Parts: sequence; structure tokens; C-alpha cells
Amino acid sequence: MAMRILLIGATGVFGARIAERLAHNARFELILAGRTPKALERLRDEIGDATLRVAVIDVNAGDLETSLRDCAPGMVIHAAGPFQAQDYRVAKACIACGSDYVDLADGRDFVAGIGTLDAKAREAGCLLVSGASTVPALSSAVVDHLRDRFSLLTAIDHAISPGNRTPRGDATVAAILGYCGRRMAVWRNGAWHVGFGWLSTRRVRFMSGPRWVGLCDVPDLALFPERYRGVRRVTFRAGLELRRLHFGTWLLAWLVRLGLVKHLARHASRLRRISEWFLHAGTDEGGMVVALQGLDVHQRPLHLRWSLHAQAGHGPHIPAMPAVLLARKKAEGSLKVSGAMPCMGLFDLDEALSALGDDEIRATLDVLTT
Repeated sequence: MAMRILLIGATGVFGARIAERLAHNARFELILAGRTPKALERLRDEIGDATLRVAVIDVNAGDLETSLRDCAPGMVIHAAGPFQAQDYRVAKACIACGSDYVDLADGRDFVAGIGTLDAKAREAGCLLVSGASTVPALSSAVVDHLRDRFSLLTAIDHAISPGNRTPRGDATVAAILGYCGRRMAVWRNGAWHVGFGWLSTRRVRFMSGPRWVGLCDVPDLALFPERYRGVRRVTFRAGLELRRLHFGTWLLAWLVRLGLVKHLARHASRLRRISEWFLHAGTDEGGMVVALQGLDVHQRPLHLRWSLHAQAGHGPHIPAMPAVLLARKKAEGSLKVSGAMPCMGLFDLDEALSALGDDEIRATLDVLTT
């Protein structure tokens, strides 16, 4: 029997890519969900799968649990961000309906706190997974894959930079603007220190070339010091390919830092439209870097640099991949756990890269020993 999946936020940048990957597959009965019927119907027509159903669902509506029960999903994929200001009402409704739940959240507190629902999820026999996105799902898979090369892992420094021509949605822009200039806890020298979003700018070498990146508040900063005991530094930075946009955002972050602007995320839609004035510039190439430092098994310094490069505008397939992979594993019966947890350790790096195999995406590993 096909597994019924309710995809909330199906018309978004990432939701639409998840829909494309799950459609035309006899293992899934896919329901496209969101607030705008015409947009959902248009997506269904574009995908060209006559079996797809459409459901109008607002995650903030009072009848959310009833709407989920009416759809009777085996799994709900929640792709309607931003998650920084959301609570767990969708996940709780899934528990009440006996459905599994996967979200694409990249909000630090949201993902790190999903474990508060663990006992109720286990009692209901449900699997609740938060953070099925580039971070922490793919980033932790990279670190897990390389961890055994170290006798002591001391530093994890990772960064992401999308191509300027890569599609962006209001939810993604709002998530970034939500922490620009705001205080955040950063694990450095084995202790917590204060950093500020989008500041502490650095130049990082991606496979497409060097780009500027600044501090970002993501789940990895809270989760990795606990998951990788002994690590003394965990940093995550992100940036925009065009300097004018990256440092324009940097200036906005300083306005927040100085208290001159309070709610930058409220302007996400307007700032997203302004950024699209420059779509003719830059490239459609994005990248991710995960740099690990420590001691190898012979107690010698070891520095590994794993890089991912996306071409042809395929970068958004990367954050969409974990949810698709979890749905596939659940449908084939290889994902048997229950409970509520961040998306770490539920698939390995080889599975992730295999799921991206049809895209213009490639990975490399540089090994430096001294």
C-alpha cells in the first residue's frame, strides 16, 4: 500500500522540489497542501501527475488537527517556514493523528527543542524529525562520515553560499533576517561566547571561488558540541555571492546590532524583491564547505575540508533532499525508529549523495596533514 504524504508548503522553493521528487512514484500518495488553492493546482499541473491531490491547510488555523485527520496522512512534511517564530502545533497535531512528521526547520531553538515531544511521540508510535535540511541533516552526515579519521576532533567550521541566481523565497529571507545583528551563543575554546548574526565576516574558499560569509544562528551551534564531545569550536557562516548584497545585509545587521532597527524580518518580502533586481549578475552556482580539525589516529594534526558544489541552479535540491530521503526510507521500511529528534544519524552521507545523484551537484574532500 502506498504511503500517504501530506506536504505542507508545497508551493514554496523547497516544497515544490520535494513534490517533484515524490510525484510519479507508486510508493507514495501525495497531497499538496498550502493556503492558496490556485497555486497548488498550478503546481500539480506543472508536475503532471494526475494522482496528486490538493488540500487547503493553514498551519495557524484553529482547525489544523481536524484538517490533518481528514487527510489521514502516514507522514506530514512541513516545509512552510520560517520556523523561528513557530511553535510545535503541526508536530503535536501529527501525534494526535498518529502521523509521522518531518520538517525543514533551520531555526536553532526550534530544532534543538523538538525532543520535548519525545515521550508523547514514542507513546503514540510516531516519528517526529526536525531539521531535515542542509543543517543539521546534511552537515551532521558529513561530520559523522569523517569522524572516525580523528582520534580527537577539536573544530568544526562550516559555511554555505548560494548562487545569486538561485531562487529564494520570503521564508528563507525572513529566517536569515531574523537573526541578523542579534546576539547568539557560539561555542569557542570549549565555552560559550557571544556572537552576532551576519557579523564576524570571513572570506571562505568554495569550489566556485572565494566568497564572503558571516555568522548565522543555526541548530548545529547548539547540537554539535553535545553530539561531538571534545570539540572546542563550532562555527557556521553563510553569505551571498554578490558583495553588494552580502555587505548590504551586513549593514542592516549592524543597524539591528546598534538598536536602530528592531524587526528586520518584517521587511523580508520587500528586501527579497530588491535582491531580485540583481538576478542578472552572479551565477547559479552555490556551495557548502565543512572543515574539520583535530588529531588523527597517530596523534598528528589533521585538517579535512569537504566541499559540495551545485551548478545549474540545483542548489535548492540540497535542503529538499533530506525529507525526500526520509520518506523513501520510511516507505521501504528501513526507518523504524520512533520518538522526536533533530535530523541527525537517520541517514548517512553516501545515502545523501546518492539521493542527489541526478543533479548537477558534486562533492570533494581535501586532506591536509602537517
